[in-house]
Amino acid sequence: MESLLVPTAIVALAEIGDKTQLLALILAARFRKPWPIIAGIVAATLANHAAAGAVGAWVSGFFSESVLHWILAASFTATALWTLVPDKMDDDESSAARRFGPFLTTLIAFFLAEIGDKTQVATVMLAAQYPHLIMVIIGTTLGMLIANVPVVLAGNFAADKLPLTLIRRLAAAAFVVLAIVAVYSAMKTSGWIG
Repeated sequence: MESLLVPTAIVALAEIGDKTQLLALILAARFRKPWPIIAGIVAATLANHAAAGAVGAWVSGFFSESVLHWILAASFTATALWTLVPDKMDDDESSAARRFGPFLTTLIAFFLAEIGDKTQVATVMLAAQYPHLIMVIIGTTLGMLIANVPVVLAGNFAADKLPLTLIRRLAAAAFVVLAIVAVYSAMKTSGWIG
C-alpha cells in the first residue's frame, strides 16, 4: 500500500499551483466540457507516468541530479514560450484544438506538459524507490487527478469570467520563474555556485 499511498500524496501536493493546474483551467474555460478533459488528463497521465515509471525502474541512477535540473529548466522555458503563443481557438473555429476536440487536445497538451515536469521526475524517482511499479503509476495518476479535477470542474463553471490572456501571461511568468529556479538548482548541484 505504501507504493500507492506515498506517490498519491507526493504528486497531489506537488501539483498544487503547478503548470498543469493552469493548463486544466485554460482547457476547462475553452471547451466547457469537463468529462472529456478529465478523461484526457487520465489517459495522458497514465501514459506519461508509465513511461517515467519504466525509466525509473530500469535506470534509477542514469541521470545525475544536475542533469535532471537542466532538463527541467529547458522544459519550463519551452513551456513558457508555448504559453505565450497566441491561441487562435477563440477566433478560429477550424483551429487544430477545435478539430481535435477536448479529449485529444487535453491528451496531447497534458502529455507534453508533463515531460520534464517535477511530477514526472518524482514518478521516475518513486518507481526507482518502490518495488510495485503499477501501484506507483496508479498513485501518481491519482495524485494528478486529486489536484486537477477540481480545477477542471471549477473552470467549467467560471469560464465566462476568466481573462484567458491574463491567465496565459501569468502562466508564462510562472514557468519562467520555475525555469530560473531549475537553472539555479542545476548550477548548485553542478558545483558552479556554492
